[in-house]
Amino acid sequence: MAGVQSVIFMGSPAFAVPSLLALHQAGIAIERVYTQPPRPAGRGQQLTPTAVHQAALALKVPESQILTPLKLRGEVLDDLLAHPCHTVVVVAYGLLLPKTLVEAKQCLNVHPSALPRWRGAAPLQYTLLAGDVTTEICIMQLDEGMDTGPVFSRTPLDLPPDMSYGPLHDLTSALGAEALVKVLRQLPGLQPTPQTGEAALAPKITAADRVLDFTRPASVLHNQIRALAPAPAATWALPAEMGGETVKVLKSEVTTSTSTAAPGTVMGLQGPALQVACGGGTVLNVLALQRPGREKAPAAEVWRGL
Repeated sequence: MAGVQSVIFMGSPAFAVPSLLALHQAGIAIERVYTQPPRPAGRGQQLTPTAVHQAALALKVPESQILTPLKLRGEVLDDLLAHPCHTVVVVAYGLLLPKTLVEAKQCLNVHPSALPRWRGAAPLQYTLLAGDVTTEICIMQLDEGMDTGPVFSRTPLDLPPDMSYGPLHDLTSALGAEALVKVLRQLPGLQPTPQTGEAALAPKITAADRVLDFTRPASVLHNQIRALAPAPAATWALPAEMGGETVKVLKSEVTTSTSTAAPGTVMGLQGPALQVACGGGTVLNVLALQRPGREKAPAAEVWRGL
């Protein structure tokens, strides 16, 4: 079989699982799996292994080959460097790889943005926040920088104006897995191309990034809502006449309507939607909300229940 025969896999969340499965299905031996340690999750806050950890167990990877270090330093790093496997695949692992590792082994990464656009922790969210109409899934070679290495392959992808983070996450995860296997089958003959163009950063999403500011135009708010849906979700502090609680906003649409009302004013209902005045006289249809401790529901239904 041509190409890479075995890899060390590093990944943690659900985004990385299709890549792990694709490697297995392609007959590429998974020598070890590195993933984040189990952490409290759910209402019971029970220690829960990562999605990659659980997938590796389902693939019958021995527990002794599933490692969960907090950091890649000291004896952990020395042991990794001493392993004979030369190729390391990294997919949303959660730790930066030390310089000594990326210099000693060939480290490949699945990155879901059109590098150098959206380097960092939240490339999918920032792609949608910016209203980008196209993106790429890159298979890149890691170096000591943050997503700065040369790129082996780029898979282009058009983005519908209403695509939200959830479907984009799943689609790029699957496409990235396919592209990863293709690249591995072409190594060592395939050479990566250095990144060119202006870089843009995609830092971790914060609580402040989730708050909707209705003085901004409806199109900007729509992009914010879809970039964060279904989780962590954009938040809206409802007007006092609607109870004043903070709800999650999970779906919206931009309208052609205009308004002279103050931004944040709920102008009325249109089918399942709340029409909300936004900056610049624009109007946003809010389609789905989630109250604290409740299920997602049509916005008009939530409004009637307040």
